[in-house]
Amino acid sequence: MTNEGYNPEEIKLLREECEEEGMNFVHCDDEDESMAENDELAHVQFVGEYKGQEVIYDAIIYTLRLHHSSLVYEKAVAQAQKVFPKYLPLDERGPGYKIKPEEEEEAEELITELIEAIEEEEEVKVKEHLEIDTEFEYGVGLDACLNVEAVTEEVITDFVNNFNKGTLKLDSTLYSFRNDEDDEE
Repeated sequence: MTNEGYNPEEIKLLREECEEEGMNFVHCDDEDESMAENDELAHVQFVGEYKGQEVIYDAIIYTLRLHHSSLVYEKAVAQAQKVFPKYLPLDERGPGYKIKPEEEEEAEELITELIEAIEEEEEVKVKEHLEIDTEFEYGVGLDACLNVEAVTEEVITDFVNNFNKGTLKLDSTLYSFRNDEDDEE
Protein backbone atom coordinates (compact mmCIF):
# COMPACT_ATOMS: atom_id res chain seq x y z
CA MET A 1 0.00 0.00 0.00
CA THR A 2 1.43 3.37 -0.97
CA ASN A 3 1.47 6.32 1.38
CA GLU A 4 -0.47 9.07 -0.43
CA GLY A 5 1.20 11.71 1.75
CA TYR A 6 4.26 11.35 -0.52
CA ASN A 7 2.21 11.65 -3.74
CA PRO A 8 3.24 14.81 -5.68
CA GLU A 9 -0.41 15.43 -6.69
CA GLU A 10 -1.57 15.32 -3.05
CA ILE A 11 1.30 17.62 -2.06
CA LYS A 12 0.38 20.05 -4.86
CA LEU A 13 -3.26 20.10 -3.69
CA LEU A 14 -2.25 20.80 -0.09
CA ARG A 15 0.16 23.52 -1.21
CA GLU A 16 -2.69 25.16 -3.20
CA GLU A 17 -5.05 24.89 -0.23
CA CYS A 18 -2.44 26.55 2.01
CA GLU A 19 -2.02 29.36 -0.54
CA GLU A 20 -5.81 29.89 -0.66
CA GLU A 21 -5.83 30.19 3.12
CA GLY A 22 -2.78 32.47 3.08
CA MET A 23 -1.08 30.17 5.59
CA ASN A 24 1.74 27.63 5.61
CA PHE A 25 -0.63 24.96 6.99
CA VAL A 26 -4.29 23.94 6.96
CA HIS A 27 -6.48 22.75 9.81
CA CYS A 28 -7.69 19.19 9.33
CA ASP A 29 -11.38 18.62 8.73
CA ASP A 30 -11.59 16.03 11.49
CA GLU A 31 -11.19 18.68 14.18
CA ASP A 32 -14.44 18.23 16.05
CA GLU A 33 -16.19 21.04 17.89
CA SER A 34 -14.45 20.27 21.19
CA MET A 35 -11.08 20.61 19.44
CA ALA A 36 -12.15 23.80 17.68
CA GLU A 37 -13.10 25.35 21.02
CA ASN A 38 -9.90 24.13 22.70
CA ASP A 39 -7.01 26.51 22.14
CA GLU A 40 -4.57 24.00 23.67
CA LEU A 41 -4.68 21.58 20.74
CA ALA A 42 -4.66 21.71 16.93
CA HIS A 43 -4.58 19.12 14.14
CA VAL A 44 -2.93 20.51 11.02
CA GLN A 45 -1.23 19.46 7.80
CA PHE A 46 1.64 21.15 6.00
CA VAL A 47 4.18 20.42 3.28
CA GLY A 48 7.76 19.77 4.30
CA GLU A 49 10.67 17.48 3.55
CA TYR A 50 11.56 14.13 5.06
CA LYS A 51 14.93 12.59 4.13
CA GLY A 52 15.21 14.90 1.12
CA GLN A 53 11.75 14.05 -0.21
CA GLU A 54 8.71 16.35 -0.20
CA VAL A 55 5.96 15.04 2.05
CA ILE A 56 2.77 16.03 3.81
CA TYR A 57 3.17 16.27 7.57
CA ASP A 58 0.08 15.46 9.61
CA ALA A 59 0.65 17.16 12.97
CA ILE A 60 -1.02 17.26 16.33
CA ILE A 61 0.28 20.33 18.18
CA TYR A 62 -0.63 20.79 21.84
CA THR A 63 0.42 22.71 24.92
CA LEU A 64 2.70 21.47 27.65
CA ARG A 65 -0.07 22.19 30.16
CA LEU A 66 -2.51 19.90 28.28
CA HIS A 67 0.12 17.14 28.12
CA HIS A 68 0.79 17.52 31.85
CA SER A 69 -2.94 17.40 32.68
CA SER A 70 -3.37 14.21 30.63
CA LEU A 71 -0.47 12.47 32.37
CA VAL A 72 -1.66 13.57 35.83
CA TYR A 73 -5.18 12.29 35.05
CA GLU A 74 -3.85 8.94 33.77
CA LYS A 75 -1.73 8.51 36.91
CA ALA A 76 -4.68 9.37 39.19
CA VAL A 77 -6.98 6.93 37.35
CA ALA A 78 -4.39 4.14 37.60
CA GLN A 79 -4.08 4.72 41.36
CA ALA A 80 -7.87 4.90 41.82
CA GLN A 81 -8.32 1.63 39.92
CA LYS A 82 -6.27 -0.12 42.62
CA VAL A 83 -9.05 0.82 45.07
CA PHE A 84 -11.95 0.57 42.58
CA PRO A 85 -10.90 -2.09 40.04
CA LYS A 86 -14.25 -1.92 38.19
CA TYR A 87 -13.88 1.81 37.47
CA LEU A 88 -13.14 2.84 33.89
CA PRO A 89 -12.86 6.41 32.54
CA LEU A 90 -15.72 7.43 30.22
CA ASP A 91 -13.64 7.09 27.04
CA GLU A 92 -12.75 3.46 27.88
CA ARG A 93 -16.25 2.21 28.68
CA GLY A 94 -17.83 -0.31 26.35
CA PRO A 95 -21.57 -0.80 25.74
CA GLY A 96 -21.87 -3.46 28.48
CA TYR A 97 -19.99 -1.50 31.15
CA LYS A 98 -21.67 -1.50 34.57
CA ILE A 99 -20.66 0.07 37.86
CA LYS A 100 -22.74 1.03 40.89
CA PRO A 101 -23.45 4.79 40.85
CA GLU A 102 -22.11 5.22 44.41
CA GLU A 103 -18.92 3.32 43.54
CA GLU A 104 -18.44 5.48 40.44
CA GLU A 105 -18.96 8.65 42.49
CA GLU A 106 -16.46 7.51 45.14
CA ALA A 107 -13.91 6.63 42.44
CA GLU A 108 -14.31 10.03 40.76
CA GLU A 109 -13.96 11.83 44.10
CA LEU A 110 -10.79 9.85 44.78
CA ILE A 111 -9.45 10.75 41.32
CA THR A 112 -10.07 14.44 42.04
CA GLU A 113 -8.21 14.16 45.36
CA LEU A 114 -5.35 12.24 43.73
CA ILE A 115 -5.03 14.85 40.95
CA GLU A 116 -4.73 17.60 43.57
CA ALA A 117 -2.11 15.60 45.50
CA ILE A 118 -0.10 14.74 42.37
CA GLU A 119 -0.09 18.41 41.32
CA GLU A 120 0.76 19.60 44.84
CA GLU A 121 3.71 17.20 45.07
CA GLU A 122 4.75 17.96 41.47
CA GLU A 123 5.01 14.21 40.82
CA VAL A 124 4.59 14.67 37.05
CA LYS A 125 7.04 16.79 35.07
CA VAL A 126 6.94 17.38 31.33
CA LYS A 127 9.08 19.05 28.68
CA GLU A 128 8.65 20.09 25.09
CA HIS A 129 9.00 17.21 22.68
CA LEU A 130 8.53 16.22 19.06
CA GLU A 131 7.74 12.70 17.91
CA ILE A 132 7.95 11.73 14.25
CA ASP A 133 5.91 8.76 13.01
CA THR A 134 7.23 7.52 9.66
CA GLU A 135 4.77 4.60 9.68
CA PHE A 136 1.82 7.01 9.56
CA GLU A 137 -0.92 6.11 7.05
CA TYR A 138 -0.82 9.51 5.31
CA GLY A 139 2.49 11.31 4.99
CA VAL A 140 4.58 11.62 8.13
CA GLY A 141 2.90 11.97 11.51
CA LEU A 142 4.09 14.59 13.99
CA ASP A 143 3.28 14.92 17.65
CA ALA A 144 4.48 18.31 18.92
CA CYS A 145 4.20 19.41 22.54
CA LEU A 146 5.08 23.09 23.01
CA ASN A 147 5.42 25.31 26.06
CA VAL A 148 2.88 27.93 24.96
CA GLU A 149 -0.27 29.29 26.61
CA ALA A 150 -2.36 28.48 23.52
CA VAL A 151 -1.90 26.87 20.12
CA THR A 152 -2.73 29.91 18.00
CA GLU A 153 -2.40 30.49 14.24
CA GLU A 154 0.82 32.41 15.00
CA VAL A 155 2.24 29.56 17.11
CA ILE A 156 1.44 27.03 14.36
CA THR A 157 2.93 29.27 11.63
CA ASP A 158 6.14 29.75 13.63
CA PHE A 159 6.33 26.03 14.39
CA VAL A 160 5.94 25.07 10.70
CA ASN A 161 8.49 27.70 9.60
CA ASN A 162 11.07 26.64 12.19
CA PHE A 163 10.43 22.93 11.61
CA ASN A 164 10.85 23.28 7.83
CA LYS A 165 13.98 25.46 8.17
CA GLY A 166 15.52 23.01 10.65
CA THR A 167 15.71 25.76 13.28
CA LEU A 168 13.12 24.37 15.71
CA LYS A 169 14.56 24.48 19.23
CA LEU A 170 12.77 22.56 21.96
CA ASP A 171 12.98 23.58 25.61
CA SER A 172 14.42 20.67 27.63
CA THR A 173 13.39 22.22 30.98
CA LEU A 174 11.06 20.01 33.03
CA TYR A 175 7.80 21.71 34.05
CA SER A 176 4.96 20.90 36.40
CA PHE A 177 1.58 22.63 36.48
CA ARG A 178 -1.27 23.12 38.91
CA ASN A 179 -4.90 23.52 38.04
CA ASP A 180 -5.63 26.99 39.39
CA GLU A 181 -9.31 27.13 38.40
CA ASP A 182 -10.42 27.17 42.04
CA ASP A 183 -8.13 30.10 42.83
CA GLU A 184 -9.37 32.34 40.00
CA GLU A 185 -12.71 33.26 41.58
